[in-house]
Amino acid sequence: MLLAIDIGNTTIGFAVIHKAGNIASIAVVDTDAKTNKIKAVVAKILRAQPISRAIICSVVPKASKTLEDMLKKTVPVDIIGRDIVVPIKNEYKNPKQVGQDRLVGAYGAMKIYGCPLIVVDLGTAITFDVISAKGEYLGGAIVPGIRLSAESLFLKTALLPHIEIQAPKHIIGKTTQESILSGLFYGYGSLCRGFIDLISQQIKAKPKVVMTGGHTNLMKKFVSPKIRIIDEDLVFKGIYFLSHL
Repeated sequence: MLLAIDIGNTTIGFAVIHKAGNIASIAVVDTDAKTNKIKAVVAKILRAQPISRAIICSVVPKASKTLEDMLKKTVPVDIIGRDIVVPIKNEYKNPKQVGQDRLVGAYGAMKIYGCPLIVVDLGTAITFDVISAKGEYLGGAIVPGIRLSAESLFLKTALLPHIEIQAPKHIIGKTTQESILSGLFYGYGSLCRGFIDLISQQIKAKPKVVMTGGHTNLMKKFVSPKIRIIDEDLVFKGIYFLSHL
């Protein structure tokens, strides 16, 4: 079985994937968790499943080195960007500036859903990645994510509270917390819909739009009907496809 590891700025995801591509299990731990906690998660996975290979997709170099050191005595480890190159034409001015997670998500979406395509990833940052009808990675847009925005309001203002991230019940908030949640969810929903329209106009196409990332379930109703394809495991699936190169 393949162990696909997605290291983001906020969390590390571990997916055990069968040879046929079915995901057997997923585990998640905070990226800044203590090393012993991460070791415990890895050890549990290795005990439970016959892992033959691990592939790491990471935007946190320190964390990827830590995990590689944990795993390499037990299973072969490849790191995307170093050992595996995502086979997609990258039109960024400096291709090295594109996070490997964005390329892997784009590649996975292209393999599953076809082109042209927009991938909206609701992670620490919200990213919009655009793939042309020819399968070229054209670039995209990046904005601060939902949790990052909420934390900024708390840290950079005197009176706004720290809030729990949850979907608002009303667009017009009656408390400060309700107002912040309304601004985040309805605001980002409008932003996503607007970006999708602008990108579609720019590329002169009607692309398929795929939404993925940690806040997908909370946000999906706020971007409907612009986004009809929800795929929370997109990066894991991209890693799986890359394992066959």
